[in-house]
Amino acid sequence: MSMTPSVERDERTEAVENAIYKWAYLFVYFALLIDVGYRTWFRREPPLDLLALVIVSGTACMIYQIRLKIWTRSQTRVALLAGLGGAVFGAVGSIVFRSWFGL
Repeated sequence: MSMTPSVERDERTEAVENAIYKWAYLFVYFALLIDVGYRTWFRREPPLDLLALVIVSGTACMIYQIRLKIWTRSQTRVALLAGLGGAVFGAVGSIVFRSWFGL
C-alpha cells in the first residue's frame, strides 16, 4: 500500500496568501495617508516621515515588479498619472491651505 505524502503548501495557498498580503498592504498604505492628513490638518505637524514610508514602499514594489518583468505599459501610465495628479493636488492644496490660514 503506497501512501502519498500530504502537501502543506501549493499554488492555491500561495495565491490566497498573496491576496491577503495585498489587502493588508493597501490597508496600511491608506491608513498612513489618512494619518498624514490628520497630522497636517489637525495637529499642524510635518508628516514627512509618514510620506516617506508611503513613497518608498510604493517605489520598492514598483522596482520589484519591473525587475521581474511583470510591469506593464498601462501600469506605467497609471503611475505617471497618479504622480502628476498627486503633485497638482498637493500644489493646489498648499496654495489653498496657505491662503486660508495665512501661512
